[in-house]
Amino acid sequence: MVASSRDDVRVTGAAGARPMVLVHGFGCDQSMWRNVVPDLATDHRVVTFDLVGFGSSDVRAYDRERYGTLHGHAADVVAVCRRLGLSDVVLVGHSVSAIIAVLAQQQAPELFTALVLIGPNPRYVDDDGYTGGFSRADIRGLLDALDSNQLAWSAAMGPVIMGNPDRPELAEELTSSFCRTDPGVARHFARVTFLSDNRADLGGVTVPTLVLQCTDDAIAPEPVGRYVHQAVPGSTFVHLAATGHCPHLSAPAETVAAIRAFLGADR
Repeated sequence: MVASSRDDVRVTGAAGARPMVLVHGFGCDQSMWRNVVPDLATDHRVVTFDLVGFGSSDVRAYDRERYGTLHGHAADVVAVCRRLGLSDVVLVGHSVSAIIAVLAQQQAPELFTALVLIGPNPRYVDDDGYTGGFSRADIRGLLDALDSNQLAWSAAMGPVIMGNPDRPELAEELTSSFCRTDPGVARHFARVTFLSDNRADLGGVTVPTLVLQCTDDAIAPEPVGRYVHQAVPGSTFVHLAATGHCPHLSAPAETVAAIRAFLGADR
């Protein structure tokens, strides 16, 4: 079922089952969930959609003021859930959308009863006593490279983010997704993403939360996942054998198994 052309909302799975909303990361779209949706939809009502500005969403709806912080996308997540009349939602966010999920839960705590954060990073820039994975110079170089040549940036970053060099088709898919993103949206949201600092928001999470950490993740290294686990009250930390930053693509069975184990304990 397609519920909205603005963000291309799609609903699959068992009617009346507990809803699970999946939110993709930077430069991607909902197709990145395709390897996990069939399994999850056997006993959940699975909702996927494209963040405004990405995938098949209406790029004309991308407002730089609204999306000047991650709170704008979090409000969109809440709006999608309310349009569909959802409650008791398991909210799954990947990469920057893990933090968007944290913000959405705080905006509408009545809607969400569990969070799954895949590769979260609340602050990418290293700080005193905090390892984010990047120096200020790293981020400045990353943003400058994106500004100067989006295609070259995508070709360079796709393999780094995906990892799994023995499976180049995965990096090629991610690179193609980055290349398809509207250049203006990519440049703007990259700054919002990589210059954000949402560490203070983690302590406000009030629902059971799973932190999924990948092995050899260049975007959200293990110290970051450990930090998120310590900062989110009562969270569960699982270190996956999956390498890279996108386990739902590269290791869907392991990713689904971890989510199911967590939800079994959660219920």
